[in-house]
Amino acid sequence: MTTTTAAIIRENGADFEFDEVTLAPLGFGEVLVRNIATGVCHSDIVVQHGMVFSPRILGHEGAGVIEEVGPGVTHLAPGDKVIMGFNSCGVCGNCLSGKPFACENFLPLNMFCQRLDGAVTIHDSHGGEVAGNFFGQSSFARHSVANIRNVVKLPADTPDAVHKILGPFGCGFSTGAGTVINALKVRPATSIVVFGAGGVGLAGALAALASGATTVIVVDINDDRLALATKLGATHTFNGVDADLVEKIHSVTGGGADYAMDTTGNVKVVRTSHEVLRVGGTTAMVGLSAPGTAVELEHMGILDGRNIIGVVEGHAVPQVFIPQLLALHKAGKFAFEDMVVEYPFEKLNEAIADSISGKSIKPILVF
Repeated sequence: MTTTTAAIIRENGADFEFDEVTLAPLGFGEVLVRNIATGVCHSDIVVQHGMVFSPRILGHEGAGVIEEVGPGVTHLAPGDKVIMGFNSCGVCGNCLSGKPFACENFLPLNMFCQRLDGAVTIHDSHGGEVAGNFFGQSSFARHSVANIRNVVKLPADTPDAVHKILGPFGCGFSTGAGTVINALKVRPATSIVVFGAGGVGLAGALAALASGATTVIVVDINDDRLALATKLGATHTFNGVDADLVEKIHSVTGGGADYAMDTTGNVKVVRTSHEVLRVGGTTAMVGLSAPGTAVELEHMGILDGRNIIGVVEGHAVPQVFIPQLLALHKAGKFAFEDMVVEYPFEKLNEAIADSISGKSIKPILVF
């Protein structure tokens, strides 16, 4: 068993508390990762403020080094540099069809903080049970137990300075970029509107530029984030409170955008993302909304060929897509560095507050 330091959330809306926890021995197909850094994702904050049913360890954009491998692990070894993405079962129909992002066991494996067998794998310093396995990693801790299905091995010569900021490739950045590349399949010389200039949205904008889109519009209500979008290459930016937003987007796109992407989960924004499309265009919904949230769309807006799709984890296979993103980064076509801000692990609560306020686009906790 391994003892390590973790940040535990014990009730909805509370701050994270640091404690020494004990991790159970590795099971079949599992590895022990010593985390060097982890990103803070919007999903962590959503769970923190509304899905805490028991003490749990969150965090799901971990980057680290393998310290131990469990039974059945043959392609990974101690010393391997890795990042961790979402988990999947590997045996359901969708997994076997190459769609682990649509795993039939996605919720229990990623959101409910448990192994499929329901075993408790973490205890705090008082012996109390703590839910782990968040997205197959719970990386708000100095060590994580991960599964071979959500671990991506990096080249051995990956510089440490780069390795520690790659965690968001496991979720936020691959979600945004994958939505553009895998789900929308953005073509060269087309137009896209990205609603929300957070980590997911800006990663989508970068991926659209890398895909050859010639009109890349970013919409947000934070002018500092819009300035960053321009620095990253967006061709146009608009403040979301602009009363003439739809008309302006139709004007700069010559009648409507080919694609749109909503990262906010706000139903009014989703409707707007549909209204800015040209006939035959497609909106991808990525943002999280509260359970039961309904979206109303004009019927004719669907009958004229405009489409709307839901996207989970960028429709990505982590072991395939993350290396593709790394290749784009190496080629200078996915320059995300201006999006990240580093914090010591102990300042997790400050990092979350800065993310909520918009001060930081993508906080990275460094161990």
